[in-house]
This record gives sequence, C-alpha cells and structure tokens, in this order.
Amino acid sequence: MQKLKERWGIHSTFQLLVIFTVFAITGSSSVYVAKPFLQWVGLQPENFGDAWWGPWIYWTLRILIIFPIYQVLLVLFGWLFGQFRFFWNMEKKMLKRMGLGFLLPS
Repeated sequence: MQKLKERWGIHSTFQLLVIFTVFAITGSSSVYVAKPFLQWVGLQPENFGDAWWGPWIYWTLRILIIFPIYQVLLVLFGWLFGQFRFFWNMEKKMLKRMGLGFLLPS
C-alpha cells in the first residue's frame, strides 16, 4: 500500500481507505442510477435479438452510457467524502489521456 500512497500523493492510510470507499460506492451507484435511463432509451438485452452480435452491441452501448455517469458520480462522491481535489485531479488526468482534455476549462 505504501507504493500506492506514494504514487497518488497520499499521506495516511485513512485517506486511502476513504478513496477506496468512494470507488466502491461510485461503481455500485453508477449502475443503479443508470438503470432507469437505460430503460427509458430502450437499452435492454431482449431488444437486440438472438444473433451472436446482439450481446456485444448491448454491453458496448451499456458501458458507453454508464461511463460518463460514473465519472460525474466519482467527483460528486469524492466531494461528499472530502476528497474532491484527489478525484478532480484524477478526472483531469484521465480526460487528457483519452484525448478529451479540450472539455476542461483552461
């Protein structure tokens, strides 16, 4: 855990525990929050037929829709748990690596 603390610039084990908790809560709640939206847009497995590619398209679209919801919730829960700066810096770094740095304010 010491390597992880050094890599993330964290000084206490408690802060690391809080960060892990935020990741856990965010993962679960992003799927829960996205469920009504996915139903509203009609993204359900039975809508993709029985062809071999149906599940591939369904899961690809599902992940692409849930991903932005997860990102927003990650920063929100980070703020609620007092770790906004850590998660905001992580978001900025990830967006830049994905080539979406233009979305960030200068």
